[in-house]
Amino acid sequence: MKKILAISLAVMLALTVFAGCGGSDSGGAAGDASYAGQGTAVSGDTIKIGVFEPTTGENGGGGLQEVLGIRYANTIAPTVDIDGTTYNIELVEVDNQSDKTAAVTAAQSLISSDVVAVCGSYGSGVAIAAGQTFADAKVPAVGCSCTNPQVTLGNDFYFRVCFLDPFQGTVVANYAIEEGYKTAAVIAQNGDDYSTGLAAYFKEAFASLGGEIVSEQTYQTNESDFNAILTSIKEANPDVIFVPSSIVTAPLVIQQARALGIEAVIMAGDTWENETIVTTAGADSEGIVFSTFFDENDTENPVANEFVPGFKEWLNADPKNITSNGGSDGVAAVSALGYDSYMAVYEALKGLDGQGLEQITSGDIRDALVDVNFDGVTGNITFNENGDANKTTAYIKTVKDGKITFLRTQEAK
Repeated sequence: MKKILAISLAVMLALTVFAGCGGSDSGGAAGDASYAGQGTAVSGDTIKIGVFEPTTGENGGGGLQEVLGIRYANTIAPTVDIDGTTYNIELVEVDNQSDKTAAVTAAQSLISSDVVAVCGSYGSGVAIAAGQTFADAKVPAVGCSCTNPQVTLGNDFYFRVCFLDPFQGTVVANYAIEEGYKTAAVIAQNGDDYSTGLAAYFKEAFASLGGEIVSEQTYQTNESDFNAILTSIKEANPDVIFVPSSIVTAPLVIQQARALGIEAVIMAGDTWENETIVTTAGADSEGIVFSTFFDENDTENPVANEFVPGFKEWLNADPKNITSNGGSDGVAAVSALGYDSYMAVYEALKGLDGQGLEQITSGDIRDALVDVNFDGVTGNITFNENGDANKTTAYIKTVKDGKITFLRTQEAK
């Protein structure tokens, strides 16, 4: 399986270089070059960190949850001391609208606002689209849940705190095979980097483990009628249906599948960890299964044990936070990743203390990110040569009795 993953990543790297997608003018791995003194300089005693997230569009629900995690982190660590100066950390938020074109405009807006680092985004497509803008300005970005390999490959200035889709697709396939499922159907969204990428990795892993893909279907952005697709899948009679989709699409597929009498287990990736899917799909969401990055009831991590009650208290202090969180104070994995993304930048800033810099630049922060090593809410955070977090475990969750419920941790094999 490691060989399969290595081949997948190698192919993706080759395609990325060939297409120039998300590439940096510098090229190379995250640790190969130094950008000290380059990029945007900190002005006065305020350090501006951009929040690059979708708060509208089809990924707005998940984006808002990441924003909440970033905002909360800013309340926990609002200042940083560097060489005797206390700097205030100011968040500059933009809405990339879940749209690749708007994402570039939003990224340019952040650069014009003199941010020296960026957190986000939810959604790999918008992260890839904006990657070159951040690289050209030499401003580092730390993704939260953007899992497609192309986000960081070839870009010295993009990091992330989540695991990647080759790993996630393999994890879900491993779970399905271990549960005894032998056949699967896959539904992916045309033109969406996250959906098509994760679907491809699941198919490859499921087949390599002895499973059979009996139906492959695609749909267009903003499509709402899935009856034709699902009717075809029903005829194939799969054990599971894998649907890496947006929060908006999820309840439509779930409800229409059940209305057609399809009894297969419906599975997905990390985007499905959102309370609005459960409330919208209602009883039809019972038994869905998805992979994600974190579980609020995991008591083994002392950082998470401190984060969870603090974040819940902060959420409940403002009704707007609860609304943005999908209507409850449940801790979404993407909120935990948003927190860790901010803290990665914060740890990089702390790493500049004692260097005697005449001025702090975004290039200095980027170089400091390479060596970041800290215990986050979602586990220990370090970055490999591509700027990707070194993660080895995913969480598998289901909906039981109308509530998102932890099943088990899962590793790729």
